[in-house]
Amino acid sequence: MTEQSRRRTGARTWTALAVALAVVGVVALVLAVTGQERAPQPAATSDQIQPATADRPAAAAPRERAAPPADAPADAPAAAAPVAVTIPAIDVSSDLMRLGLNDDGTVEVPPLEPDDRAGWYELGPAPGDIGPATILGHVDSAEHGPGIFFDLGALQLGDEIEVARADGSVAVFAVDRVERHPKDEFPTIAVYGNTDDAQLRLITCGGDFDSAVRSYEDNVIAFATLVDTRPA
Repeated sequence: MTEQSRRRTGARTWTALAVALAVVGVVALVLAVTGQERAPQPAATSDQIQPATADRPAAAAPRERAAPPADAPADAPAAAAPVAVTIPAIDVSSDLMRLGLNDDGTVEVPPLEPDDRAGWYELGPAPGDIGPATILGHVDSAEHGPGIFFDLGALQLGDEIEVARADGSVAVFAVDRVERHPKDEFPTIAVYGNTDDAQLRLITCGGDFDSAVRSYEDNVIAFATLVDTRPA
């Protein structure tokens, strides 16, 4: 597989990855926080959701990027790998680590550390390539307090997300909407389905904390569209 094909999204959706995320509930994104301020929460959303069910069992996440669409220009340049994300509206600035898959086929998440960072799922599209690129981050932890995406739910329509890339360019995305979904009703197609343009998804945990399973009940998802590319 060529480097260019690895940098571009393909004709298939990222359904398998999304279902895997929904099934595991992105449990590792957050731990319990006692006595800590509650993170901003967008309104719960439950319309047009396609959760995993007994009729649609979970599948392993894809282990490499799909081939580019058949109608994609042969000479279209691939976006450089992302190295950092900045969200001025919620005072976020983070280097990006690369995330892949765990041995069981579930997506990796950033480790919980004092210097909390977000991570790019590198087996999906790079930010700026056609398709939905994905960046994951913690909302908080009992040991270290608020995480890098603690205020993700406070983003508003039009807020900008800047992704610095390895070639010195910056991909600028504008927020389209922010949603909150139960983890067992993860909006697979909306998050990972094919798009005709460059999209970005930021994902963290939200809703109420379930102490019995040591995880938040929901996911907060920010949807954004590429609006500009400029030099760093």
